[in-house]
Amino acid sequence: MEHRERPSIAPDEVLVRVEAVGICGSDVHYYREGRIGGYVVEDPLVLGHESSGVVVAVGSNVKTRRIGERVAVEPGVSCGRCEQCRKGRYNLCPDVIFFATPPVDGALQKYVAIRADFSFLIPDTMTFEQAALTEPLAVALWACRKAGVTVGSKVLVTGSGPIGLLTLQTALAFGAASVTITDVDPVKLELAARFGAALTIDARALAGLPNRLDVDVHIECSGNASAAKDGIGHLDRAGTCVLVGMGGGAPLGITVADIQERELSITGTFRYANCYPDAIQLIASGQVRVEELITARMGLSETESALQHPSLPGALKAIVFPQQ
Repeated sequence: MEHRERPSIAPDEVLVRVEAVGICGSDVHYYREGRIGGYVVEDPLVLGHESSGVVVAVGSNVKTRRIGERVAVEPGVSCGRCEQCRKGRYNLCPDVIFFATPPVDGALQKYVAIRADFSFLIPDTMTFEQAALTEPLAVALWACRKAGVTVGSKVLVTGSGPIGLLTLQTALAFGAASVTITDVDPVKLELAARFGAALTIDARALAGLPNRLDVDVHIECSGNASAAKDGIGHLDRAGTCVLVGMGGGAPLGITVADIQERELSITGTFRYANCYPDAIQLIASGQVRVEELITARMGLSETESALQHPSLPGALKAIVFPQQ
């Protein structure tokens, strides 16, 4: 724990009193391994990028009526000037400043400064912990958009962690006819069934199923290259695979012929763009239930325990309350 002064704010920023922070798998990777791919922790780093809170001060270019707003904080501020930003792909901005990505400090502190247009008003009916989970829901929402999930789609989700379970619910909200989901944890599969999965499968059995599932969409959320390969094998002709889980440098192990003969589309996702308003609406309307993913609630001084929580059996999402 470290005492700091409140962050100063630029003219286009707001100061947010942080009320809730979700612990993400990336936080755990930085805590355990000190890196994710090319992002390496070389200096002390404040973790946490799934956050919500209350606007307590505004910069000179921001309307004062925003003071007191309850907000969900989108943690990646793009430059707004580069080619990717101009084309609407601000998640691919090479100069993005993203919470808890070295060397940028994250939200596991009492106050954060953020550009005003990256703080989104939440309804009074939404709790701060629900609002903090707008961020992982935005990941799921972006994946379903990239996959083209629509009314009648048959979807396979591999991985029943928080992102997989949110993707399951989002696909159903988009009108998917059915969602099949895999994992090796029976507790998570049971929760997936309660969320509406038509079929739950032990991930170790997916490759050995006697018949192909012939799904329209495969969304890979586990980060396991074998799960990606097995799921692609169950795509119908002209199917789409979206890789969401952080798989590192592991090869997929599929051939050009595998892709060509069925005209498959395989793409990745990197965070999200223009998803927060819709994600907030999905939570507020009850179409996506995020609170059932929360398996631990802790104060700021218990952050290390929160980072260790995901390794416990059946654990999903820990929430840290920085004001406690």
